[in-house]
Amino acid sequence: MIALFVRDLRLGIRAGGGALVGILFFLAVVAVVPFGVGPDLNLLARIGPAILWIGALLASLLGLDRLFQAEREDGALDVILLTEGRHMLALSVFVKCLAHWTAAVLPLVVASPLLGLFMNMDPLGIGATTLTLLVGTPAIAFIGAVGAAVAVALPRGGLLVSVLVLPLTIPVLIFGVSAAYGAVNDPDPFLPPFLILAALTLFFAVIGPFAAALALKGGAD
Repeated sequence: MIALFVRDLRLGIRAGGGALVGILFFLAVVAVVPFGVGPDLNLLARIGPAILWIGALLASLLGLDRLFQAEREDGALDVILLTEGRHMLALSVFVKCLAHWTAAVLPLVVASPLLGLFMNMDPLGIGATTLTLLVGTPAIAFIGAVGAAVAVALPRGGLLVSVLVLPLTIPVLIFGVSAAYGAVNDPDPFLPPFLILAALTLFFAVIGPFAAALALKGGAD
């Protein structure tokens, strides 16, 4: 499993520009917001957590269609489906999701404090948003594995993966933004939505790999 993690981490960094593409897309989303809402610094600070979460969510969808593509192209996926049981396949999917998150999504979390400064957010808001991104974005990778498994046999399944995954990530987005707002707005609570966000990540960490394994098995049959 360690070898699989290292292999997928290298593939994720090399394929399509890796983390650099995601960071540039993340920066582009955040950079165009002031042009749309105007130069009101108070407004930018108020909507900053939501914009960072939306940008990170959209950037996290990049590259999900390539999660199983390398194994599909070299035939390794067929060998894995024939030799591994359902539980071992789910464990392999779990490791691949962790590698994808480390290579493509973790750099977005690291870059979010700098982009928070662009949105005129205060340090507490930046810290809370970064923490919620760190806890919540792994759920996007686990959800994305299901969409990637469904569309792995399609030659151009990138758009289909995004269409399948985006609605399922809405609860993660809602509780992530709610927790970030709760940290800076005194009447709003921070801990309850943050705990729900963590619970969603743990839930999808269990359900996502098993659902992706079933989709891969079903596609092979």
